[in-house]
Amino acid sequence: QVRVMESGGGLVQAGDSLRLTCVSSARTLTSYGMGWFRQAPGKEREFVAAISWNGGETWYADSVKGRFTISRDDAKNSAFLQMNSLKPEDAAIYYCAASSRPSWSWDAKESSEYEYWGQGTQVTVGS
Repeated sequence: QVRVMESGGGLVQAGDSLRLTCVSSARTLTSYGMGWFRQAPGKEREFVAAISWNGGETWYADSVKGRFTISRDDAKNSAFLQMNSLKPEDAAIYYCAASSRPSWSWDAKESSEYEYWGQGTQVTVGS
């Protein structure tokens, strides 16, 4: 059983930055694609960003392109989401997820493709 845990959320003002961290209990993350999703009150969970098992490919939601950057450090069993120029509409609970799907068949933007989820970390953005 792989566990992932997020940290780094908090209360910031519009235009500020935050860096979310996801740490995994897996012996190694190298075989897992990693993704970030978010859910705002009254809304469905939505895809934010994902990174392939080897870091060679990344995907972003249109709403965060150019502002958010996903990365990974397999030596630390960690993935990161750097969020810059935050907007009030970015406020949500952010979830980290890991997928063991083969890269050739992995739909990184679909939440159903991920087997392991964290508990989430709250991001609040004041206007």
